[in-house]
Amino acid sequence: MNDEARTNIGTPSPTPGSSDSADLRDQIEQTRDELGRTVEALAAKADLKARAKEKTTAVKDEAAEKATLLSGQIREKAEQAARAVKDHTPTPLLTKSAQAAAHVREGAAEAGRYAAEHAPEPLVDRTRRTIPAVRANRAPLLVVGAAALVILLVRRSRGRRR
Repeated sequence: MNDEARTNIGTPSPTPGSSDSADLRDQIEQTRDELGRTVEALAAKADLKARAKEKTTAVKDEAAEKATLLSGQIREKAEQAARAVKDHTPTPLLTKSAQAAAHVREGAAEAGRYAAEHAPEPLVDRTRRTIPAVRANRAPLLVVGAAALVILLVRRSRGRRR
């Protein structure tokens, strides 16, 4: 008995062109399609590199979203803190700090003119290369300077009260 005869035991052999053979061909085609999809799904599950890459991308995207959210919250809190400091700082202190800032600007301009006249050429060249970086980061530098000035003035005024 051959393999074909064993698999067809008890099954009437369809005559070519009959509807039974067409149904059988359709079932075979469906089975092949299902098997192909199953193999593809198993291959996708077995592809650890692709799954790890997908997970990494998802984690990276989530971290970027959280960082954006947190930076916005930090910026908002900093603005609130700046407003609170300004609102609770006495007017005379604000006036003095404005005057001190103007005085510092005048002194810096004068020092700059003096340095330009008397500084050695290599130092002047290096300073010219540094100026664009300072201008690009002007806001953070001004915030740090203003905070230092406020702290200095508050400590100074507290020292006089005692």
